[in-house]
Amino acid sequence: MSYSPYTSSSDSSSDIELPPAVAVYCGANLGTEPAFHHVATSLGEAIATQERSLVYGGGSQGIMGIISSTVLHHGGSVTAVIPTAMIRGGGEGEPHNSKGHIELKDHEKVVYVVVKSMHERKVEMARRAGGFIALPGGFGTFEELMEVAAWTQLGIHNKPVVLVNVLGFFDPLRMMIRNAVTLGFIKPQNEKLVAFVDCPPDADPTTFDWGAAALSALDDWCSPGPGMFSWSPTSPNGNGIATY
Repeated sequence: MSYSPYTSSSDSSSDIELPPAVAVYCGANLGTEPAFHHVATSLGEAIATQERSLVYGGGSQGIMGIISSTVLHHGGSVTAVIPTAMIRGGGEGEPHNSKGHIELKDHEKVVYVVVKSMHERKVEMARRAGGFIALPGGFGTFEELMEVAAWTQLGIHNKPVVLVNVLGFFDPLRMMIRNAVTLGFIKPQNEKLVAFVDCPPDADPTTFDWGAAALSALDDWCSPGPGMFSWSPTSPNGNGIATY
């Protein structure tokens, strides 16, 4: 069954609704390649023009800042989830200094959710989103995307994870997942918990429409099956009612 940002994908008999929001994990730094800037701009524009909303970690710097500014520039809405420690410390990463950057503070289409810890941040982002997209980033991005994939495997929720593989950034992770399947640590069907979006061989990664491709992959995602455990009396098969 195909994923919809508005409905649970795990059970055709379920009327449970998931929010039409996309959680994006990405770096608070710029990276070294122009394609990283482009992929954030492309995804931000696609989220806004498709009338979805962005849920992200609240940073205004690096490619985190690029995607949030782009969503707002195109009339979209943003939910920024940020721990108090980061507010006190001035935020994450390096400034991107992009032309047209929009400050989030006091913007009418930005909802701030202030939490006490990194775990609360991840839970709030997951609760508010119907699916997850990862752009290039560092340790935090890796940890976040793997955790939400594991939560689908466990049945805590049933939501897609899409990795935007610009310049082959996520190729090593794809090989690691395949290796774990081969060696018996991941069930073959669960390889599909994570979807990868690649640039066509004849396309330029600095102009390719990554945003449309990523959202299409999100919508086309099919659940590999019910989660491993029941986490709620009203969710016998981990059918989208999250119990984080």
